[in-house]
Amino acid sequence: MIDTGEVSAFRDLHTRLADAVESAVRGKRDVVDLVLVAMFAGGHVLLEDVPGTGKTTLARAVAGALGGVSRRVQFTPDLLPSDVTGTSVYDPQTGQIRFRPGPVFANIVLADEINRAAAKTQSALLEVMEERTVTIDGVGHAVPDPFLVVATQNPIDLDGTYRLPEAQLDRFMLRTSIGYPSVEDELDVLRPGSGAGRIADVRTVSSPREISAFSGRLQLLHVADPILQYISELGTGTRTDERLRLGTSTRGLRTLVRCAQVYAASKGRHFVVPQDVQDIADPVLAHRLVLTRESVLSGVTTSEVLADVLSRVAVPKPATQ
Repeated sequence: MIDTGEVSAFRDLHTRLADAVESAVRGKRDVVDLVLVAMFAGGHVLLEDVPGTGKTTLARAVAGALGGVSRRVQFTPDLLPSDVTGTSVYDPQTGQIRFRPGPVFANIVLADEINRAAAKTQSALLEVMEERTVTIDGVGHAVPDPFLVVATQNPIDLDGTYRLPEAQLDRFMLRTSIGYPSVEDELDVLRPGSGAGRIADVRTVSSPREISAFSGRLQLLHVADPILQYISELGTGTRTDERLRLGTSTRGLRTLVRCAQVYAASKGRHFVVPQDVQDIADPVLAHRLVLTRESVLSGVTTSEVLADVLSRVAVPKPATQ
């Protein structure tokens, strides 16, 4: 089990990372926290947002704060899988074939407008996200650790896009959006001389090795059986709701447990409470749910259905934890 001292050290690290990232991405602490949760939980993030809200800045700021390498891939219809993963090339000087790594060999990879690439290219990235290894000519090449993909989808201008299937959406640990800043934060960004968006000014406050070490330890954070039962009942609630054609999978529930562990530790606790599950449920589960045709036509969203399920399922009492 992870002890209180380690949890306290992690909370300090999480705060330092969030503060460093927020120096470039102003007024979006909740989104920054979610991205950090995904990074420490070993998952990936899908951002659905309009252009110009700071998606690229966010990914690069996270990489700068942890002292890692960041890469950006602009997905287009003509992008090939080898443009993402890398390829084997002939070296005329040595007469040998060597592997040339693609942009996925980085700690933070920004996959910009992933829905504009063909399904084959999308699958190549999603395979690396799951396996954390690129196989070229039968030889495996491991990507760096930590490895976080921040993929974006543009909700407007859908011409020429390839919608991510539900099975591929399930590969993303979290889905969220940055959104527009508040009036105060936007004025701060617009003010001449503001440091907002300056990646070079983001302080490096950690290292990839430290991130990986904490990520492994946080898997041992205590989750009581009543909390696990609560999460299981939430999953059952989504599978039996008549508005949904597909409820959350067991993998989705395991992901919820993993994220709740990291989220609880970021709040300074060495155990998970029901509020942690409720706070993290929507970004973890909503994109894994599939509405019926009737629900889509009536304007219902998966977030609304999930909120109803959360309100119906009995919350464990403190005395039972």
